[in-house]
Amino acid sequence: MHTSVAFVLFSLLTAVCGQQIGTLTTESHPSLTWSKCTTSGGCTVQEGSVVLDANWRWLHSKTGSTNCYTGNTWDTTLCPDPATCAANCALDGADYTGTYGITTAGDALTLKFVTHGPYSTNIGSRVYLMASTTKYQMFMLRNQEFTFDVDVSNLPCGLNGALYFAGMDADGGMAKYPTNKAGAQYGTGYCDSQCPHDIKFINGEANVLNWTPSSNNGNSGTGQYGTCCTEMDVWEANSVSAAYTPHACTVHGQTRCSGSGLYGGVCDKDGCDFNSYRMGNTTFYGRGLAVDTSSKFTVVTQFITVDNTSTGALSEIRRLYVQNGKKAAFGDTNSFESKGGLTGMGTAFSKGMVLVMSLWDDYAENMLWLDSDYPATKSVTTPGVARGTCSPSSGLPASVEANSPGSSVTYSNIKFGDIGTTF
Repeated sequence: MHTSVAFVLFSLLTAVCGQQIGTLTTESHPSLTWSKCTTSGGCTVQEGSVVLDANWRWLHSKTGSTNCYTGNTWDTTLCPDPATCAANCALDGADYTGTYGITTAGDALTLKFVTHGPYSTNIGSRVYLMASTTKYQMFMLRNQEFTFDVDVSNLPCGLNGALYFAGMDADGGMAKYPTNKAGAQYGTGYCDSQCPHDIKFINGEANVLNWTPSSNNGNSGTGQYGTCCTEMDVWEANSVSAAYTPHACTVHGQTRCSGSGLYGGVCDKDGCDFNSYRMGNTTFYGRGLAVDTSSKFTVVTQFITVDNTSTGALSEIRRLYVQNGKKAAFGDTNSFESKGGLTGMGTAFSKGMVLVMSLWDDYAENMLWLDSDYPATKSVTTPGVARGTCSPSSGLPASVEANSPGSSVTYSNIKFGDIGTTF
């Protein structure tokens, strides 16, 4: 899952995560209902909520309001080293609607792309589904089905409304790392198969060592460490293209990695992606097509095991779409070997994974890997290069942010349970 954090500062707020708890803004998680479904009992509504990822939050001095991180650099007085920074800096609560453009209504979550708040302009967001005020909801995916409705009609080229599962700790890493005082309540402990190095705190320590500010993003940089875990990209999409991609890792659970060898070695960063346009069916997904992205539709993902039990080995990931009472299917992801393939994915599924929902633009590759021709070094006639109808010049974050600030994505009607019970 490619990610980037962009949070343009005009005053005190800054997009960064921390490990102490601040007291200047009260943290209140927006409520979000979802349903748990069984063959014998039907679907039962579950009372949940969402929490904002720590990397978007204001990090300030524990005893005041001095930024620990401004733009894309650390305050060297408050953060001379990882441990001292964790002791000095506090992670504060979030104004979900006013600052971040995050709203919920019953079973629906809407993420707005650009939000002009009282102190800042925020770009995109990432949230997690909560089981309680201090724990993420954990999903055991083997021999289960996950369904949601999505509206991508307001997502143009260059944007990605992503819904996926990550092998994070339920408490955000508090039990493992005592210096992490904020935990899941404040959105800590993120990891994915890209082993992102832009996460500000990993394993309860600030990622300040060898921090390098980004050359094209004034609000981001990379540190010495990355944070890796298995990732199941159920949904990465806009109104033009969509993909689902399992990414296996050889490590189990959230793991801090250092160095280019480990960064490229423990996880399958490319994954085994399935994009119907890339596979040659150019009339399946898009405005006015079989799956018509001009209106809401239902996405069903089934995680099939060899013996149809929750303990069996994962053998297939099946995708179905439902819209206006009609069902459409396009292909399965049957096998891939890198970093353990479906067997490795199944191991992570049995331990439980956290549901992540986000909206972002791409400072690294302009989202061309999702909705255009990629990589640019290869001919468009090469199989797999054409991934969507967006122009190769599209997706530049500065342009997308300037031209499409009102973009948004809405996820709703989330259901999880036995195969065949959620739609």
